Amino acid sequence: MVKLVLLRHGESVANQQNTYTGWSDVPLTAKGRAQAEQAGAQLAAQHIPFTAVHTSILQRAIVTADIVMDAIDQLYLPIHKSWRLNERHYGALRGMNKDHSRELFGQAQVAKWRRGYSDLPPLLAHTETDRKYAGLPASILTRGESLALAWQRVQPYYEDMVVPRLRRNENQLIVAHGSTLRALIKYLDQISDADIDKVEVGNGVPIIYTLDERLHVVHKELLGQ
Repeated sequence: MVKLVLLRHGESVANQQNTYTGWSDVPLTAKGRAQAEQAGAQLAAQHIPFTAVHTSILQRAIVTADIVMDAIDQLYLPIHKSWRLNERHYGALRGMNKDHSRELFGQAQVAKWRRGYSDLPPLLAHTETDRKYAGLPASILTRGESLALAWQRVQPYYEDMVVPRLRRNENQLIVAHGSTLRALIKYLDQISDADIDKVEVGNGVPIIYTLDERLHVVHKELLGQ
């Protein structure tokens, strides 16, 4: 048996302000840091030896990962950062208050954009460059994503960077974002497109999967729940 632990970053400034974040690089709040410390303490009590940590290239996930690695006394671990684990890109909704978006577009439409699998948010007029993505193909820059499109970039990372380690019986930790973790949970738990809208991933709540030799889920636990 091998362990795969998923963790959404602690509360960010955008979470606190109830705005869409996506690829915007916002910091953790004091509460978010405390959530990361609590998650680290909970994981420390599990005594899981990891061989690698995987995260996005956005600071709210990276800082959460660093706090957790310190708490579990595994700061020596290699940390792999990839744009493929970035939060879903919310397109033209980015930076908008979520309550305001419901006033503009209606609660039902916003629910589809936020929780549906294939619904695209309003797109940016054009892609935006950022030095984080320098050296990467321009094709990775997007004007907006559905959860299905986000999964198309997360899946290759999971298959190429995480699965081989799991098959070697190496426990892995992924610290990422609400939407991209929802996409991975959909895959692991075999959740239908229609039912994924019911899945929530809380800030700073470790999700521990125990997988068999075929990487099928045999047990799932949310710490502190």
